[in-house]
Parts: sequence; structure tokens; C-alpha cells
Amino acid sequence: MNTTEATSQTLTLQPVHRLLGHYTPPPDKSIAHRALILSAMAEGRSTVHPVTNSADVQSTASCLRQLGVSIEVVDDTWVIESPGIRNWSAPERALDCGNSGTTMRLLAGCLAGRPFASELIGDESLSQRPMARIAIPLRKMGALIELAEGDTPPITIKPSSLRGIEYELPIASAQVKSAILLAGLDADGATTITETYATRDHTERMFRYAEVDCETLHPPRPADRREQLLENPDAARDDTPNYHHKIVLGERRTVRRTDWEIPGDFSTAAYVIAAAAVVRRSEVIIANVGINPTRTTFLKVLRRMGAQVDFEKREQSGGEPVGTLRVTSAKQLKAVRVGRAEVPGLIDELPILAVLAGRAEGITVIRGAGELRHKESDRIATVTENLRAVGVKVAELEDGWAIEGPSEWKGTTINPHGDHRIAMAFGVAGHWADGPTQLLNPECVKISAPDFFNTMAALSR
Repeated sequence: MNTTEATSQTLTLQPVHRLLGHYTPPPDKSIAHRALILSAMAEGRSTVHPVTNSADVQSTASCLRQLGVSIEVVDDTWVIESPGIRNWSAPERALDCGNSGTTMRLLAGCLAGRPFASELIGDESLSQRPMARIAIPLRKMGALIELAEGDTPPITIKPSSLRGIEYELPIASAQVKSAILLAGLDADGATTITETYATRDHTERMFRYAEVDCETLHPPRPADRREQLLENPDAARDDTPNYHHKIVLGERRTVRRTDWEIPGDFSTAAYVIAAAAVVRRSEVIIANVGINPTRTTFLKVLRRMGAQVDFEKREQSGGEPVGTLRVTSAKQLKAVRVGRAEVPGLIDELPILAVLAGRAEGITVIRGAGELRHKESDRIATVTENLRAVGVKVAELEDGWAIEGPSEWKGTTINPHGDHRIAMAFGVAGHWADGPTQLLNPECVKISAPDFFNTMAALSR
């Protein structure tokens, strides 16, 4: 993709004929957040490799430094020297989480049982995001937590002692689950979490890799449910929970110091995968990408749409599955139905999925995605606004969209409203528009993938 920056606030994207080459995604920021936090909780020296320049992960590192943890960069590796969580220092000022909801929610779990007071703040966008979802279970554990009016940040945490709880997640949220598990490491008694929809399981995997007792129990599905799924696989995508997972913290809760290898970020790779699936005569090899099953529902949906995505290599790294993917362009994508059961496994990919729906034959319906209204922007409204701007027929639903395709995409001006996922999704769409696309505020991609547009340019032919 040939790109020219007209001003510091606008990027001009030109349509391209082909995408070709090899791509290694930046480090997975969901895993990098957790690796830094677990390293800071452990006593002694740990390492995290490679370093990510994601602004969100840098926010986590900055907050941990304020708690008395040494974090330095040596040859593309974070070197963490920590006194252990029980010897963290009281911060001298509020802990600024920037735009990162992961930083704020996970650190709230870590700080809930500390013998000192702390305050977590964020930028204008983060300051509008819901935090009652973590405050409620942490308060059940005994935490003393105060939120601003509207149950938003800042989060004020006072010294308290924690007790383990049994808690069923009312929403599918890996961040809420992780906050409870991190608090549970310092609680008296057992902590058990039940979730009725699959969410990212990085925390559980990383606990086990760091020698923390954390067991995931998978009760068998009822016989009638199994028969229903055999007769109608689409039933797995409706609004009915198809399992109840239980995550149980055992007696061994001290985090071992660990050297972490961070795989490539699937959520960033998904945008490259989508571009290669649509642009004719494309072939892209994506190396060292995380393929955790709780993150890759997007691949399953793409295959239902008719996309050509194949695994060339699979292995394990730091408790996480990684692999190499080959993506080739599809002849014609077809519409699909996505429901509540699948949404948690592709929550970050829904903007690009909606964009792809505008290129697919038929009407794609995506439901159960109301959580998108509480991201860096109201992603349901923002995607709707920009799809209409490029000429796609779309109905905005309370919890998703109905999108008709295929449409002829016109070059226009895209406003991502400061949301990195929207900027990336419609940046990809600039590949197949009928003329130049003007993208406002392209710098917002620094939140997750600062080199995204340079990467796309390098793959374009």
C-alpha cells in the first residue's frame, strides 16, 4: 500500500493490487501485560522478551516501576528485578494507566490486598470505561475500593485483607477474571471462578507456567446439548452458554520468577490476515503468532466465510501455543452469523470482521457484542458511521450489526475517533476502495501496533 502523510493528523491510503511477503506480528500485548505483572509479583530476577513498544504495555511497566520494581531494557529484553509483591512500595503519586484498561483492571487485583493505599487513573477515554465489574467481586473479597460517580475511574484502593470467594462472571471478561485471580493469590481461603462463555485463558496458562496451582475444570456437556451440537453446529454460536468452566486456585500461590517469551499478537495479525484474504492474488506468511484457542475464533469465522488460512507450523512457548500461518486471497467471501457464544473469542477482531462483512456476499449478522460500546470508542457506532461513509449498507443493532455485501467501496474520509482498532480496520479497507482513503488521527494505532501502517506498506505490491 502506497501511503503519503498529508499532515500529522491525516494519512492517505491508496488501493493496492496485491499483498505478498512474510510478517512477524509485534509481541502480544495481552500476554506482555501479564508477564510484566507476574514478574513484578515474583521475588528476584525475571525477563520478558521481546520488548513491545505498545503504549498500553509501557503504561503497565511505568506503574510497576512506581511500586518499587526495577524494569530495564537490555538488548530487546525487559529485565525485571523485584522485591516480590509483599514488599512493593507505596506509590508516591497516582498510578497512570494511560489508555490501558488491562493495566488498570489487572493492577487493581494486585493492589487490592496491599497494606498501603493506591489510586489508579487513566486518560480521558479510560476514565469513561466501566470499573464496577471488577470492584464488585473485589469488594466481595474484602477489598476497600472507591470509584468515581458513574462507577468509572479513578479507582481508589485502601489497605485491606482479602478472603477467597466463589464467583460466577456475569459478563465474559478475561480482565475481570484475571483481576480476581491476581487478588486471589493473596487471599485467605480458596478462590473459584465460574464462566459460562470462553474468555482468554492467558492468566491461567501463565499461572501454571510460573508454578502457581491453577486448575481449569471442564464439566461435560449434557447429552442433549451434545446431540444438539452434532445435529446443528450453528447452535454453538447462539446465545445459549455451551459450558461452565471453573477456574480454581490451589494452595501453592507464590509466583516463581520466570523468563517469558512473548508470541506475536494474533489480534494485530488478524488485520493483516483480513487484508490478504480480500486483495486478489495475495499470499502472506505470518510467523511466530500466538494461536491460543481462546483468541483465534476469528480464524474459524473466516473459514466459514471462505477464506484460505492454513497452519504451516505449531509449537509451544511459555505455556502458549504459537504457529506459522499462510493466508491466500479468497475468490469470494460469504456472509456468516456470529452470536454471543463466539464473541469473547474475537472481541478485538470484531471491527475488522464487520469491515470484511461489507465485502461478503449476503447479510452478515453479528450479535451479543454489546461490550464493544465500552471500548476506546463506542465501536458499534463508530464502525457503523464509517461503513456508511464508504458505501456499505449496515443496520446498527444494540449489540452488533446487520451488514449487507458485497458493496463497492468508495474512497472517503475515515474518522476512527481515536480508537486504534477502528483505525486499523478501515486502514485495511483502504486496500480495496475505488480511490484514496483519508484516515484521520492515524497516530492512535500506537496504543497497540505503532508500526502497523509501515508493515502494510512493506507487504503491498
